[in-house]
Amino acid sequence: MKTKLVFALFWALTLGPALASGIANAYAEGLPTVVAKPHAVDLTFSAEALVEAVQQTTVGAQIAGRVLDVRADAGQPVRKGEVLMRIDAREAEEAARAAEALYTNAKVNYERTRSLVAQKFMSSAALDKAKADFDAAAANRAAAGASQSHAIIVSPMTGIVARRLAELGDMTTPGKPLFVIYEPGSLRVTASVPQYRLKTMRSIKVARVEFPELGKWVDATAVTLLPTADSSTHVSQVRVALPPVAEATPGMFARVHFVTGQAERLTVPAGAVLRRGEVAAVYVMAVDNRLSLRQLRLGEVVGQGEIEVLAGLSAGDRVVSDPVKAGIQLKTGH
Repeated sequence: MKTKLVFALFWALTLGPALASGIANAYAEGLPTVVAKPHAVDLTFSAEALVEAVQQTTVGAQIAGRVLDVRADAGQPVRKGEVLMRIDAREAEEAARAAEALYTNAKVNYERTRSLVAQKFMSSAALDKAKADFDAAAANRAAAGASQSHAIIVSPMTGIVARRLAELGDMTTPGKPLFVIYEPGSLRVTASVPQYRLKTMRSIKVARVEFPELGKWVDATAVTLLPTADSSTHVSQVRVALPPVAEATPGMFARVHFVTGQAERLTVPAGAVLRRGEVAAVYVMAVDNRLSLRQLRLGEVVGQGEIEVLAGLSAGDRVVSDPVKAGIQLKTGH
């Protein structure tokens, strides 16, 4: 009795003026339909996932200084070796000059000591110390020169700037992240799977990835179950490799549908189903093109955007795949 009342309310909310004027059916014209019939569909279970870049790097500062020039921003493609940013290197330059002076002094001292040792005026121990001082000064000079070159930040790879983490005028310190760069041609999604699914997951090699925001599905190129589990959430990570997807970006939400087998099912497109609370229905077109609203009992989501029908439809029924247009025709009568 409760279900009938809910469905009656569903009809009233859906049809509105049409019911008020006594119209329960209407002739339909130009509406897209699909014929409901049992067919082989993939049996799946789904898991939420995030898009990740397989090749991604964080470019960090290696010297302290103020940002003088910024030449790249988020979303910009860059090539390997391209200049991204310049940092004020005056401190590094001063350090390099100091290291050069120490090197020159150590070199002169080493050569003088070697000459004096050869003349028996100094011991071999003094020569060893002078040589050690000279080697340390040479290493310090090389390190200072390298630090000076770190004032110019270049891209280590060809890709796209995902994030820029420093602005013009910011102070940098060694290790501070400046850019995140990724290669757009190599993406994957990582899904979390509960432990009770692990036995099934070990035999799964086929999966389809749904991008709800893009309205797009793609077939995975590989499925890899990582051999560890999180001790607090008791889930394992599954990496799913993707073919090139131009619109996908790292951090985007996705849903992975892991294929566990196939079976015959009567289904309807998910987009054809109208829902009001717990009640689901579809518009069915009769042989004479009359429309009627049919309540359904639905099962699981199967295949790509299909829902299993447990009751309410028979094989051969024509289901309208655009319920918005169907509702408009029922309300207006044409």
